Amino acid sequence: MFKHTSIEDLYALFLEAGQKICTDTRKITEGAIFFALKGPNFNANQLAAQALAAGCSYAVIDEEAFVSNHKTILVADVLTALQQLAAFHRQQFKFPVLAITGSNAKTTHKELINAVLSKKYAVLFTRGNLNNHIGVPLTLLSITKQHNFAIIEMGANHVGEIATLCDIAQPDYGLITNIGKAHLEGFGGIEGVKKGKSELYKFLNSGNGTAFINGDDPTLVELARNIKTITYGEKEHNSFRAVNTSGEGKVSFSYRSNKGEGEHVVKTQMVGTYNFINCVAAACVGSYFGVPDQDIVAALQNYLPDMNRSQLVTTEKNELILDAYNANPNSMKAAIENFVYYPAQKKMLLLGDMFELGDYSAAEHTAIVDLLKDKKMDEALLIGKEFTKAAGAEFRTFGTTKECSDYLQRMAPTGYTILIKGSRGMKMEVLQDVL
Repeated sequence: MFKHTSIEDLYALFLEAGQKICTDTRKITEGAIFFALKGPNFNANQLAAQALAAGCSYAVIDEEAFVSNHKTILVADVLTALQQLAAFHRQQFKFPVLAITGSNAKTTHKELINAVLSKKYAVLFTRGNLNNHIGVPLTLLSITKQHNFAIIEMGANHVGEIATLCDIAQPDYGLITNIGKAHLEGFGGIEGVKKGKSELYKFLNSGNGTAFINGDDPTLVELARNIKTITYGEKEHNSFRAVNTSGEGKVSFSYRSNKGEGEHVVKTQMVGTYNFINCVAAACVGSYFGVPDQDIVAALQNYLPDMNRSQLVTTEKNELILDAYNANPNSMKAAIENFVYYPAQKKMLLLGDMFELGDYSAAEHTAIVDLLKDKKMDEALLIGKEFTKAAGAEFRTFGTTKECSDYLQRMAPTGYTILIKGSRGMKMEVLQDVL
């Protein structure tokens, strides 16, 4: 048994194991180190022996009662050990690390920026939704000598979380996508969101780091007034300026090269004018890090949205705008306002409840219902307890996504363009099966 092993010793074992980490006994990799994490409803210390029997090289635990043999590593706290190991590993590399957080479009920014930077760099980037206190360490621990750039997505639902993730990842560069009404329950209101997200700026300021900022967003500009910035946006004062040429369909824009090579036109495959600034951010970051303009243009034009984020899906009967990965009041409002002008003869909206709004939930759902009325979006089906309470008699409502699916199967809409959006827990994407 290794008792209270130092991080340096644990790191040596990590390298010996070929940098293989495992936290789930259902997904064992031969020779990996198993970290016995705890949660509200589980204690993986109880599975340490099972992980070793299944082929793990070592098991890191924090309860001495579960020591089984010499391959057991006892630490004070498994999660802390994982985070410290990740921080130590990150410190071995000197290439740029870019952290991305914000209320909306974190993953979209990450994917677009990765697409652009990958034209020049070997990029390590956050996979899936590994953006929390466990996911960020796991991402960092997958850095290898083959990488020369890292993009780390950081999610948070309470004050202090971004600060913790920054201490682990030690980013040199940062980007906050926006400040909006997300996770209001955990943050305690919009001021809490500002405080929590701006922890990234505070970290950058402490280490002379640089922030990429939407220079047209006064909230972000104000929060970043004391740090080094690279600004992007439509207005002339931005260091990277783009012109939005989007019509009513897909996003397009033009920008002038910082290298004096004239104007470049980008025609993307992304729907939603709210994606304009996301694409510009990626172009700005790419330009700053020396990606050739022709490669920036190609990366953005070839990028295809997936994972239920602004994803255009054509079925045998309808055209779907599948934006069902998640939702909060800001992203819901933006999606609806964009859909009003989307070029289609027959439109329908399928909107699901927005979660984690706490005491603000009733008011925010009512505001969305009022927006639908104001925009005369009559063919809207609203799903979930909160929307059902807010909708009154003016819209058709359903308690669950399954109830709506059954209705759509009977209705069999054909020839529609349909916006599908709701919080992750609503599983709105299942509706595409009957459309």
